[in-house]
Amino acid sequence: MRKKTILAVLLCTLCLMGCGKSDEAEKPVIIQGEELETLVSEATSEEVEEEPEFQVITEREVVDGKMQSYLTGEWKDADVVQRRSMAVMMPNNKGALPQKGISYASIIYEAPVEGRITRLMAIIEDYDELEYVGPVRSSRDYYVYESMAYDSIYCNWGLAVPYVADLINSDRVDNVSQAVSGIKSSASYAFEKLDRPGYKTEYCGYMSIKGYEKALGKKEYETEYRDTFEQAFTFADEGFRATYEDYPDATKIWPGGEEKNRGGYGNANPCFTYNEEEGLYYRSQFGEPHVDEIDDTPLTVSNVVFKICHGEVRDSHDYLAFGVHGSGDAYVFTNGKVIKGTWERPSDYEANIFYDEEGNEIIFNQGKTWICNIWLEYEEYMKWE
Repeated sequence: MRKKTILAVLLCTLCLMGCGKSDEAEKPVIIQGEELETLVSEATSEEVEEEPEFQVITEREVVDGKMQSYLTGEWKDADVVQRRSMAVMMPNNKGALPQKGISYASIIYEAPVEGRITRLMAIIEDYDELEYVGPVRSSRDYYVYESMAYDSIYCNWGLAVPYVADLINSDRVDNVSQAVSGIKSSASYAFEKLDRPGYKTEYCGYMSIKGYEKALGKKEYETEYRDTFEQAFTFADEGFRATYEDYPDATKIWPGGEEKNRGGYGNANPCFTYNEEEGLYYRSQFGEPHVDEIDDTPLTVSNVVFKICHGEVRDSHDYLAFGVHGSGDAYVFTNGKVIKGTWERPSDYEANIFYDEEGNEIIFNQGKTWICNIWLEYEEYMKWE
């Protein structure tokens, strides 16, 4: 059962004394029994009714056609909030950049793949204004498992067949996949090669939104969240902010440090820089701002998470494995602070829940979240200041 974060601490003091002057000698006022219990109850009730430091989003409701997103906490069209997101695999090689539509993602996962470069999975619920997203690249099983935590429809062009084929072809995963070896039920009509002069052909494959929606219909996938879906994070409610004032500052964050290393993040050297005025982290890599291909929109997020995972090298191709179920250490960055804690995820369809060191669920601030899966072996390279 999910632990709740906000603990109400009520400090009630009863000052029992005689007041005023009278002709009679003052005597101490003794209150006991039922009368004392009543006074304590009333004092406690008054404290409970006081407005807390901040509130969190609990139940969602439709207000004027809007709902608060399960993925960001922000008010969006109810139809958008209630439908299943797409989880799109994107390359993050320098030669593939920039990516189209990535700034529309509510949650972005980053993890190393073979060659110790990172690949991204963009979880997008707001895609109505998009024409294409991509480039779209191949699947690894740990991304598939992470997408299942959000009941997303998984989108890919290619796969590491020995480690992904059985999973992605099973009835456990709703996917929109390009027709390649290893995919049993493809949707090639959802993908196109776009003209990108100077780019390698593997970085020119995109998914069209019209083709994606056609695939949902042809495959008869449920388009609204299914019963297995769990809310991704607990967010501070509208008008409130989780400040974590007593925690250490962390306004510049490197998941793989600033130097080259074999941990996966040492290739692009991604960095998140906190803008206090906006309450956002700006993403850079390869020494430059990370932007969207559509209009050079810089990538910004409200929360950054380092999810520390067990990792292995599987074979001579350097295919990697990440343990994304179970539990492990975690670091959550929000409001310019760092909260050290743990993550827990018991099974495929349960959400990643992040707790502080006292076992309380960490509250996320509204907006986008970037999650870096980091091998335990390479945790030493993480850095912030």
